[in-house]
Amino acid sequence: MIDIKLLREDIGFCENNLKKRGFCLDVKTFEDLDSLRKKVQKKTEDLQSEKNKLSKDFGLLKKEGKSTDTLSKKIDDIKNQLSQVEKELSNIQFKLSNMLMEIPNLVSDDTPDGKDELANKVIREHSKPKVLKSKSHLELTSEISLELGNKLSGSRFSVLSGSIAKLHRTISAFMIDEAIKAGYKEFYVPYIVNYDALEGTGQLPKFEEDLFKLENDQYLIPTAEVPLTNLYREKIISSDELPIKMTAHTPCFRSEAGSYGRDTNGLIRLHQFDKVEIVQIVEPAKSDQALEDILNHSESLLKKLDLPYRVVQLCAGDLGFSSYKTYDLEVWMPNQEKYREISSCSNFLDFQARRSKIRSKDQNSSTFLHTLNGSALAVGRTLIAIIENYFDEKSNKIFIPECLKSYFGDDQIII
Repeated sequence: MIDIKLLREDIGFCENNLKKRGFCLDVKTFEDLDSLRKKVQKKTEDLQSEKNKLSKDFGLLKKEGKSTDTLSKKIDDIKNQLSQVEKELSNIQFKLSNMLMEIPNLVSDDTPDGKDELANKVIREHSKPKVLKSKSHLELTSEISLELGNKLSGSRFSVLSGSIAKLHRTISAFMIDEAIKAGYKEFYVPYIVNYDALEGTGQLPKFEEDLFKLENDQYLIPTAEVPLTNLYREKIISSDELPIKMTAHTPCFRSEAGSYGRDTNGLIRLHQFDKVEIVQIVEPAKSDQALEDILNHSESLLKKLDLPYRVVQLCAGDLGFSSYKTYDLEVWMPNQEKYREISSCSNFLDFQARRSKIRSKDQNSSTFLHTLNGSALAVGRTLIAIIENYFDEKSNKIFIPECLKSYFGDDQIII
């Protein structure tokens, strides 16, 4: 969440910054609540001070053997007032906290203006597409079945088999190995997390409809970012532990509540899909460079896979709730004849760290750290890109990228 001190000191800046992403900050409600908080907090402190003074006088009277009846009644009255005022203060602080939880992150100065993905800025392209148009991945292999996925689970699920299932596993193994080579520590994490974990990374309370909720305030993870970041929730991290670099390969689960009718055919948009995620926790002064490092790592995978892609910086209106700055990597999908997102790399500054209480402490002060994450990469979309970009119509084969051959054990899939 945003630092409440910044809201108090320069709410006009926050209001104007948040307008870039289409968020209207309720300045009056915040200022009224915060003003009331100050007033009630002052009253609480005054009553506490008076109670302490009377308690001291009570002790002196008792020591001198004098009657304490009148003073005792005064102390009881103060205690009752204090209890009521403390409840009032707690209620105001609860409302302020809830309001802060609903406010998205600020936007970086270099984030392009714009309302939606049409205003995103192309930073660079890597290699021109060799295959401009192809059949769909569903047409190129019989080893991807949406019908079986629907039979088992409903719409937007799939079943992979044979060589395609093996290629999917191969892609995941390659990506995890590359992350480890880049200094990321591998984790195997739960696929179910609690409310606090999702609140910490910013999915809750605002985006519950996008999640798969279970019983007892538990949810299926939308990405490994959630469990990985929350490994350090409510922890104080020493400076010699930084930077923390983590990776995990997990399935991801999303209800896709706002995508009705979009990408209904194929593996592009499913309720369950796999990703390799990379997460960093760093000192505030180093997060800008960490974002570039995450982007460069994700790019290196696409370069090794020899897939055409481009780097896009998201505009303010297309940024995720928790993100301060985001780059997307978009890979060329020949069947759709366009680039589609395959990775999203984001810097959250201290937004998640404040919600999750992830700090570093030295002798003089405590500092909220910066968190970042990136997809390295989305496995299913990488699979689609390989099938459609590496399919050879003459031989009716899908050739395997050079970097995957040692994993896959062959150089082609015969259709």
